Amino acid sequence: MTVHQSAPARRRAETLDYVQSMLGQLRLMAETERCHMLAYLIEMAYMEAGDIIRGDRPSGVAHDKRNPPS
Repeated sequence: MTVHQSAPARRRAETLDYVQSMLGQLRLMAETERCHMLAYLIEMAYMEAGDIIRGDRPSGVAHDKRNPPS
């Protein structure tokens, strides 16, 4: 997070940091309970949040108007 970010950008960054933190805790809980598939899926969401935070991936998926989602 940079010093010159707008308030909405700061709030978004803080929210994404919080979401990633909670996902990390949920992953540990799932692993403790030996819920391996759940832990894996949470890990994927954790990694996705990290990608969004770093700007490696957009936060949304743009849909092609010619082929709308079903």
